[in-house]
Amino acid sequence: MNRPPSPCSHPQSPGLPSLQGVIFASVVGSVLVLAAAVLFALLPGALSEAADFRVARPCPEEGGSVVENGDCLSEWPATVVSTGTGRSNKAVTHWVTVDLSPEEPSFRIRMRGDGPVWRELAPGDRVTVFAWRDLVWQLGSGELRQDTTETPDREPTVRFAAGLVLLIVGSVFLRGAGWLHRRRATRATDTPTAQVVVVMAATLLASGIAAGAATVTDTVWLVLLVAAAGCATVWAATALLLRGLARRRTA
Repeated sequence: MNRPPSPCSHPQSPGLPSLQGVIFASVVGSVLVLAAAVLFALLPGALSEAADFRVARPCPEEGGSVVENGDCLSEWPATVVSTGTGRSNKAVTHWVTVDLSPEEPSFRIRMRGDGPVWRELAPGDRVTVFAWRDLVWQLGSGELRQDTTETPDREPTVRFAAGLVLLIVGSVFLRGAGWLHRRRATRATDTPTAQVVVVMAATLLASGIAAGAATVTDTVWLVLLVAAAGCATVWAATALLLRGLARRRTA
């Protein structure tokens, strides 16, 4: 004999957001926000290192412990052993292997892109290795110069921009999880495609504004101000647009 359905049971209605979708959005949002928090926690050290690098002077102008600790800008003659390319996280990488002296082992330097130095080098060429502390930050060949991926003042910019993007996108996922949960609670099944597209576009625009601000200046308060103003403007415009779409749909 078939039992009547329990009044407490709610069969899944077509178009009703699934519980798996709510959980997925919550987990992804939480992971992204946590990753952003880790990047922000590491940011002060990177900013301090970048500030030290910017005020560093050539070693011939310094002396004593500054030179011993490598806190000055040093230059070392080297010989190119080989050049090559590889892949890292689906991106093409450009390497130069150099020898400082016959007594020391060769080491590889990862260049930033295929710049003028990397394109012109061949085995046996003489180059100048520019170092600060234990980082090789630039390679020179004649009058040409090219930065490496170890340049200290680059890391805070990348870390700050990535942290802001992760924070914005993670917040949108968490906000979306709450929105999906409310729709499940009210058993709303009408999810306009335009609403999702508008929110995605707004997220990309807000992330772009925040990342762009981080690449233009390394002043933290200014980046946060621009990012906050950009996000507030984008979300306000998004709310007005969604409200207009809702009115048009119900008209």
